[in-house]
Amino acid sequence: MTKTKDFKAGFVNIIGRPNVGKSTLLNALMGEKLAITSSKAQTTRHRMFGILTEENYQIVFSDTPGAIDPAYKLQEKMMGYVQTALDDADIILFMVALEDKNEYPELIEMAQKAQAPVIFLLNKTDTSKGSQAFDKSNYWKELYPDLEIMNISALEKQGTDELLNRILELLPNHPAYFPEDELTDKSERFICAEIIREKIFLNYQQEIPYSSEVVVTSFKEEDKIIRIEAEIFVERNSQKGIIIGKKAESIKKVGTEARKDMEAFFGKKIHLQTFVKVEKDWRKDERKLSKFGY
Repeated sequence: MTKTKDFKAGFVNIIGRPNVGKSTLLNALMGEKLAITSSKAQTTRHRMFGILTEENYQIVFSDTPGAIDPAYKLQEKMMGYVQTALDDADIILFMVALEDKNEYPELIEMAQKAQAPVIFLLNKTDTSKGSQAFDKSNYWKELYPDLEIMNISALEKQGTDELLNRILELLPNHPAYFPEDELTDKSERFICAEIIREKIFLNYQQEIPYSSEVVVTSFKEEDKIIRIEAEIFVERNSQKGIIIGKKAESIKKVGTEARKDMEAFFGKKIHLQTFVKVEKDWRKDERKLSKFGY
């Protein structure tokens, strides 16, 4: 990496309510799938960095959980990540979906009070009909005249090049924060656990995804294969039965889908073993949350 006095680096933190497309945007800007996604709210639980390094800049994108009113300990931990993202941002990307209305003025005000420029992103404009995107931009501009608003579609990567150019204009001059070959601050075990958790969100309904946590207990890399063991925790015995499914068909499907994604990410064959265990009411227990890395 060329070190020059004009080198730029900073933290660009993505915040917003659940399901507005924050993780999809992180993946689009990185050009690689790092963060898991699903159509269900609260898929993202941790704060995750995506580190984009080029010759003259390093952007540390930060994906955060969707902002909500916490109902239990896990959600309190998740909202702590959001507050931290407001505190340490060099640039804030505040995302809303095309259909959203002004249901979270407190969060917008918190972003505006932070010591960082805010880019307000109106996402999912690829679904716009007629003048809907234009009208929605005006709606937000009338409510918040000082906002810098950009229309994007993170899913279709529409407007993301323009967004990246604007970020580079605002990014401060600073040395790189991370080595140039790092893509994320998270470990390989974390990435694998998140991939499995994504498949749970995609394959199960109701409370199952929200009651599940995944821990990778073994990650052994050989020349041509990576051998991984993972434990899936749920809160009740009845949920364990649902996760496993009839003749273990459900858990096999999760394992197969997760293994394919892991092979694409690591570029190696994957041998994956999963085990389902019960950790009663883990979402409400401070000690158990700490054990799971929250």
